[in-house]
Amino acid sequence: MEKITITASKTYDVLTGSGLLPRAGAYIRQALGEKVRKICVVTDSNVAPLYSDALISSLEESGFVAVKFVFAAGEASKNLRTLSDLLEFLAQRQLTRSDALVALGGGVTGDLTGFAAASYLRGIPFVQVPTTLLAAVDSSVGGKTGVNLEAGKNLAGAFWQPSLVLFDTDTMATLSQDLLLDGAAEAIKAGAIADKELLSYIREKPDLKDPAVITHLSGRAIEIKRRVVQEDERDTGARQLLNFGHTLGHAIEKCSGLSVSHGHAVAIGMVIESRAALQFGWSREDCAAPLSEILKKFGFPLDCPYSASQLTQAALSDKKRQGDRLTLVIPVAQGDCQLKELPVSRLEEFIKAGLS
Repeated sequence: MEKITITASKTYDVLTGSGLLPRAGAYIRQALGEKVRKICVVTDSNVAPLYSDALISSLEESGFVAVKFVFAAGEASKNLRTLSDLLEFLAQRQLTRSDALVALGGGVTGDLTGFAAASYLRGIPFVQVPTTLLAAVDSSVGGKTGVNLEAGKNLAGAFWQPSLVLFDTDTMATLSQDLLLDGAAEAIKAGAIADKELLSYIREKPDLKDPAVITHLSGRAIEIKRRVVQEDERDTGARQLLNFGHTLGHAIEKCSGLSVSHGHAVAIGMVIESRAALQFGWSREDCAAPLSEILKKFGFPLDCPYSASQLTQAALSDKKRQGDRLTLVIPVAQGDCQLKELPVSRLEEFIKAGLS
């Protein structure tokens, strides 16, 4: 088992390893303390039949009273309606301020559960138990929680740090190749912004399903995120580097009606933004070509079916926009990204450069 300790508005551990889920109750008890009696496990309709019984059994063995809230799987459920249903469920089950939530699943589950934890009774503890590589390396760490609005992704939310992140790598065995790729995209992003050696490691590995590869990728990506979150928990400076590929990635997701998954959209977004940065003279070297090589090797489709105009309109609601300016993450070299402000009036020009 590997442990990374994160210190932000609270200090908590990220535990990674094989066979952690059957022992989850003991780790959660240690993290939450003896006062917590009742836990609501929040999960989706895909993950519930796979792992919820094992988690609940472990929680009960550690002295918790466990209840379960299951919602329909998919990004379409990450909305205010599902959040309201969850909050009503917690109230009906009489959870108190001394109780807690556990998010069992992917990024949608973690974001939704964290926002509910931040909102219910003005804040109760929660634990992240990611079951996708994407959630493990990205959304489960750092305390960003929220739901989508019709206008765009993650426009309602709160910063609310978990009390523990527990990543059992055995859960990767049930992931499809597409879901593995979603997580790999975020690990590649971590390398692109801060770790050229991680990019070289990924380039050399033929199989993402190798447990050793998963452990190394997740460990390095989490460590990179740890450093950034501890420097800028509230996302006002350096933490925005973690958004490489996300401005256009979120726009692609919106244009597709969420039919393009987050990791696949971010992969396309990183390539477009890298090409555009080179065309605008902001990069010291061509970062798009080696990045595309890595992504294509693992089977990412990188063609964008949307026009610069469509993507611009979708990106205008990006939460990183401030007035008439938008902060973009620009790769100046492999493993080195910087923040660059762009007037909204030039966004379509920038995107056109990346699509060409």
